Amino acid sequence: MTTHDSKRPADALSERNPRVVSAVKLHRGPMRRKTGLFLAEGANSVAAALDTGRIEELFFSSRAAEREHELVAGAAAQRVRTTLVSDRAAEMLGETVTPPGLIAVCRQVDVPLREIVDASPRMLAVPVEIADPGNAGTLIRVADAVGADGVVLAGDSVDPHNGKCVRACAGSLFHVPVARARDIEATLTALEEAGIAILATTAKGEVDLDDADEILRGPVAWLFGNEAHGLDKAIAARATHRVRIPIHGRAESLNLAAAAAICLYASSRVQHAE
Repeated sequence: MTTHDSKRPADALSERNPRVVSAVKLHRGPMRRKTGLFLAEGANSVAAALDTGRIEELFFSSRAAEREHELVAGAAAQRVRTTLVSDRAAEMLGETVTPPGLIAVCRQVDVPLREIVDASPRMLAVPVEIADPGNAGTLIRVADAVGADGVVLAGDSVDPHNGKCVRACAGSLFHVPVARARDIEATLTALEEAGIAILATTAKGEVDLDDADEILRGPVAWLFGNEAHGLDKAIAARATHRVRIPIHGRAESLNLAAAAAICLYASSRVQHAE
């Protein structure tokens, strides 16, 4: 017996338990795709997952049980399977340097693009080929904060169920409809046919964001380009309008998450002023 095992409570599952082993495998994309499950770590994400009824099983360490007693009790009251695990198992289930010891196995959240489009959205965020999970999570969190009606991850984008993305969302992944749409052309066509103005963010846009209020009063879908390459010229050309963020200082450009926050908040200000 290891010292870790000898310290754990008698009823705590070890890292070798098959349920724990299966859950740990969800850190990998292929296993998430195969099972339709993913891991949500920490109190924010777990609380949001619990509110939306997406948890299959909640693993917690004895320390987490003391700290988040109400959350664990709330899950048990909802008949979610709640499972005490050893500290070592909690470390393996978590991905952070100091794991919170609270990890939920959840059903994946993404919905078909058609479901978002058919709901007559007023504001959508459409990152195109977004590669960084932290950026994707921040963008989903901003979309939630401004009251956007959905996020469409277009093209070859990061998996929103990636651990880093889920943590950066801070629970917002469970609040905002998220679609994955690999075919960019088909995505743009679906948006156009729904009467949604497509706004491409680009440094050389013909519309200044400060002058875009009239456009922002109608339904809009904001296109944000890849972190390294920006928006493909052909995609930007297909947009209804190309919008530039005015830069008054000496910075050459803004990163994707910052640009998305500025544009989405500008949209929200106009829509909520009505």
